[in-house]
Amino acid sequence: MGKEFSKIGWGKGTSFLVLPTLILLLLSGCQQTEEPVDLAPLPAEEMNIFFESPAYGIHLAQWWDMHALRQDLTHVNEMQFNWVKQHFAWRDIEPAVKGEYDWWRPDEIIETMANYDTKILIRIDRPPLWAIQAYEDQGLPVTENQPPVNNQDFFDFCGVIADRYKGRVDAWQIWNEPNLHREWGEQPPDPAGYVELLAGCYEAIKANDPNAIVVSAGLAPTGTLSPEVMPDDQYLREMYAAGGASYFDVLGLHAPGFLAAPEVSPDDAEDPDLDLKIGNNRRFVFRHVEDMRQIMIENDDAATQIAILEMGWTTDARADTPYGWHAVTQEQQADYLVRAYQYADENWDPWIGLMTTIYFSDVAWTEDNEQFWWSLTEPDGTPRPAYYALQEMRAEQE
Repeated sequence: MGKEFSKIGWGKGTSFLVLPTLILLLLSGCQQTEEPVDLAPLPAEEMNIFFESPAYGIHLAQWWDMHALRQDLTHVNEMQFNWVKQHFAWRDIEPAVKGEYDWWRPDEIIETMANYDTKILIRIDRPPLWAIQAYEDQGLPVTENQPPVNNQDFFDFCGVIADRYKGRVDAWQIWNEPNLHREWGEQPPDPAGYVELLAGCYEAIKANDPNAIVVSAGLAPTGTLSPEVMPDDQYLREMYAAGGASYFDVLGLHAPGFLAAPEVSPDDAEDPDLDLKIGNNRRFVFRHVEDMRQIMIENDDAATQIAILEMGWTTDARADTPYGWHAVTQEQQADYLVRAYQYADENWDPWIGLMTTIYFSDVAWTEDNEQFWWSLTEPDGTPRPAYYALQEMRAEQE
């Protein structure tokens, strides 16, 4: 998820403008219809199926501590989840100069994961300084995550890493939350620019590992339209307008539950007679995924699956946190996660694919880290209630 977000948006350091819901809908181009479209207009045999529906995933966070990674992977196996997601920062692999790689850490992670019964999705972004330093000459900031000055540098990296892990990494996520300015060099979100970045990486991965699954960046649900943030539904429409459908096997989305129970519909979220405490915003419910699915169908992309790359409910109820407005208890978190998977299993087949819960905690996270409060484990690996609830859910399914 975004490292921080307010009640009106999902992103770090963002100033959000509170607008009436109707204006937000008009600006985002998300107009309501009296009859919702059929979210599964094609049978499974006519779709491009890359994941089981659903596939069960956990977002891991270990980079340095291999003992903790092995402990996490043991937990994943005990839960009977079948996918893990890990972030590989480009800057950690090709750090100093183009063409010189440090494979020691990613090799160790991939080799460790190979000893466990899971499939692997790797997210790639976070360019090295040498790929973005020239922005300073243009009077632009150099930030933690932004497209490189020369996109070809990223395309080359995508090809090299796909070739190295051919047959060992099952899927690649290309970038993260580009509809937020903090993930796009603190520049206004640019769907066409992201499609260009996605297209070159997609082609490079497929040229080196044709069987790898390419997933587009998870988009952050937000109800704000400003120079810093673009609503995920508007962003997706503009991705399609820029030809993006040709450059992902599976569409990536983020699906936080905010304060609402997982069964709450986007229409109910907007109902002023229902006091759901989510600002009457249809994007602040887990089932906002259905709005995004409708956009896919409107763009003749019904044959493509969705991967939820981050999902969960936070328990961050600290007095000074910006997340307290939608914090739940650990018991509610456990209950809602189970019900979210069950709802998808019962209602979103066959178009829902991977569903990735965040997180198994990094050993270094403390209560000052936003991710700590979403996690299913303590930093020392001790399971929280949501872990046991999901483990029981899967045991009952088998």
